Amino acid sequence: MHLAYPAVLSALLFCTGLYGVLARRNAILVLMSVELMLNAVNLNLVAFDVWLSRTAEETLHSGQALTLFTIAIAAAEIGIGLAIVLAVHRNRGTADIDKLRDTSERHDPDHDARTAGQSDEAQKAEATA
Repeated sequence: MHLAYPAVLSALLFCTGLYGVLARRNAILVLMSVELMLNAVNLNLVAFDVWLSRTAEETLHSGQALTLFTIAIAAAEIGIGLAIVLAVHRNRGTADIDKLRDTSERHDPDHDARTAGQSDEAQKAEATA
């Protein structure tokens, strides 16, 4: 098998994952797209390891070792990511990324107007006192 076949497949998988990360709004689908990108990298690592081992006649298999390391990192990443998504979903009621952008501050125009009105009254009270 030529090196071009797994390389093209890996490029297609990576581009599909990149599209999923950039276009999706659901946090779980974004995590799945990141996993797809990592699997494309794993496919490249194994394909180039096999190709280099045929040409160099070495049996080190460093690409396969790096693939196992990447799989372990991906498993840890998805575990932590899902825990964060579940905690946010319990608190906010949604896993939509657009609705979660302002988690530390709420931009409520009515609340800002009421707060500004109260501060004006407080300043008037201080000025008269």
